[in-house]
Amino acid sequence: MALIKSISGIRGTIGGKPGNNLTPPDIVKFTAAFAALLLEEGHPKKVVIGRDGRMSGAMVSDLCASTLVACGLDVVDLGITTTPTVEIAVTEENAGGGIILTASHNPKEWNALKLLNHLGEFLSAEDGARVLELAEKGDFEYASVDKAGGYSGVDSYLQKHIEAVLNYPLVDVAAIRKAGFRIVVDAINSSGALYIPALLRTLGVKSVIVLNDEINGKFEHNPEPLPAHLTGLSSAVVKEKASMGIAVDPDVDRLCFVCEDGSMFGEEYTLVAVADYVLSRKKGNTVSNMSSTKALKEITQARAGAYFPSAVGEVNVVAKMKEVNAVIGGEGNGGIIVPDFHYGRDALIGIGLFLSHLAHSGKSIKQFRGQFPDYFISKNKIALEPGVDVSRVFNKLKDKYRSYPINTEDGLKIEFDKDWVHLRPSNTEPIIRIYSESSFETTAENIAKRIMQDIHEAM
Repeated sequence: MALIKSISGIRGTIGGKPGNNLTPPDIVKFTAAFAALLLEEGHPKKVVIGRDGRMSGAMVSDLCASTLVACGLDVVDLGITTTPTVEIAVTEENAGGGIILTASHNPKEWNALKLLNHLGEFLSAEDGARVLELAEKGDFEYASVDKAGGYSGVDSYLQKHIEAVLNYPLVDVAAIRKAGFRIVVDAINSSGALYIPALLRTLGVKSVIVLNDEINGKFEHNPEPLPAHLTGLSSAVVKEKASMGIAVDPDVDRLCFVCEDGSMFGEEYTLVAVADYVLSRKKGNTVSNMSSTKALKEITQARAGAYFPSAVGEVNVVAKMKEVNAVIGGEGNGGIIVPDFHYGRDALIGIGLFLSHLAHSGKSIKQFRGQFPDYFISKNKIALEPGVDVSRVFNKLKDKYRSYPINTEDGLKIEFDKDWVHLRPSNTEPIIRIYSESSFETTAENIAKRIMQDIHEAM
């Protein structure tokens, strides 16, 4: 069905023909190319790997681990884990890099190799391009039997990650315990079923109800944590008379909340709420990608900080955060990056900080949501047929809206007075994403509908 090769990793559907899908030969080729990059850069000959709960996870993991061993690298395998846990483990293990085997929010037929450098961060554009070049040329070789790598399975990082959250200075375990939260978790049949309940109970949440807790990769619903996919969680929160609901994606780097009445807190406001808490304790700057709500900018300025936008993509957000010395950042899809914890989106530290802020407020989560600026983002996407020239489509839109402020740093962003729309081709799927924001939900949706019609006409 699809194989997407990008600087951020290799993503595709399982099965089919090599070169067109994520097949065993493709897994071996790109893993070997990544190993070749680490060896030519002189990093430690050790790689941390881990996977989410996908149906294909064990098969992909076995191929990946065996290939790394065959290339002469030692493998530390965390098994079923989270993306942020692998990121943390890379530095803890003094490894040369890491591979996370997850297709994040994509449906069950997808899997991917997400590649990390020796800092536990996603590869730079240059290193990512080098991996693709090495794979294309087949410019790598395997080790002799005497120089093959070793393999070890490690199961201690769930506890290590949780302890790191508990020990983070701004996470107030006593306040969370005292609040007496009752929480429903949608674990989407993946790693979150292991990590999130364990974290919550360690934080002092005594009442935790888990939906979709069987780790089988047969996702009960579309795994992207969007409102349309979380109706079951909303209903359960109301039925259980819970304080809130928590949803994560299959690799647990995205986070969103449901209020006690079943309404959405808003994934955009996960970062806004956490940033407000962090900025109330330490002064500094913030970063989010340009598809994220402008509420973060307003919160930051109210706390005497400066806000900076980045191109979409975790690697771009991290680069901008380092450039401006941000104290908190992330993406509007519910991705929280706490730089003095680690430079990666992490739902676990996000939960610790969010619950601390909520507990200190003394409010219900619905009341808590009311203290932040209220904007609406409409998130849409259009599938791309093979051969569509996206740049030609964007040029037509640029010409049509040439009288408005336009930013082409990352796709196409058009500003309409106090509203905006951002269009960009996805790095992970053959689609164009369309995000629009306004003070009114219907206005945001109408902007998106108008632009989607323009795209269809342009195609």
